[in-house]
Amino acid sequence: MLKFHFIRKIFFILLDTNNFKITQNIPPSGFRGADINNMNPFIKYISGIFTAVKSLLGGMLVTWRELWRKKVTMQYPENRDTLVISDRWRSELTMPHDENNEHACTACGICMINCPNGTINVISKTIETEDGKKKKILDKHIWDYGMCTFCNLCVITCPSDAIIFNNDFEGAMFDRSKLVHQLNKPGSKLREKKPLTPKGEQKAP
Repeated sequence: MLKFHFIRKIFFILLDTNNFKITQNIPPSGFRGADINNMNPFIKYISGIFTAVKSLLGGMLVTWRELWRKKVTMQYPENRDTLVISDRWRSELTMPHDENNEHACTACGICMINCPNGTINVISKTIETEDGKKKKILDKHIWDYGMCTFCNLCVITCPSDAIIFNNDFEGAMFDRSKLVHQLNKPGSKLREKKPLTPKGEQKAP
């Protein structure tokens, strides 16, 4: 039945004298291939069949090649000790602290401004230094794990490199409120910058 419909379709295409004009579609001498828009419907139909078959065979070739490749199955979570996660994997935003519980965040808020969906909330406070000057310091650095798109804009735009993404992917929680993290540790403070020594001066022995 399908063969009959196929033959009938070709027959009606050949009888269509308005579209099937061989004399008007003959390419000029020296022309290497006609434009597909100027082809008659029958040639278009046959050309489409060969293009579809070529695409189908290309996809099947890839499937056939992958069929014989060795398959690797990660035995998670049994392989936690040997599991290697790419360093480029972005999972949890963290604020590194040193051994003195000091960080590099100046509470400038640039990461919060550049966050596209309001994942970060930087809360600052003003203190008075020993010399009587007012200084803005970080109070809380809040990050919502559940809203983050892991675009890395906060890390890229941070002028002091105070925050980074780690590759610890095990961050699932049953309680959504636990996805809200405070990145600065309790009692932490800004790491003081070391004074620069002029090039001409040398340290005393």
